[in-house]
Amino acid sequence: MQLKHQKGKLLLRKPLAEIVQEQCKRNGLLLLAIEPGDIYGLSQLPPHHADPFDRLIISQAKLRGFPVVTDDAEFSKYVVPVVW
Repeated sequence: MQLKHQKGKLLLRKPLAEIVQEQCKRNGLLLLAIEPGDIYGLSQLPPHHADPFDRLIISQAKLRGFPVVTDDAEFSKYVVPVVW
């Protein structure tokens, strides 16, 4: 989110740290650490998406059974639930 904001692709009305802290409290947002299994899971993904950060998000979602919140159509090519 910070990278998208810096590139002008995401408007944030508050500093990201403040938004994340609020969402953790209000909605139970979880921040995931990058674990070795997440990295190893990248080798199991077909090359539909070239963005390494998005691929890591997909790997984490697959391994943990979480949905991904995105409007990126490329995510739907993977076997992960997409919300948007």
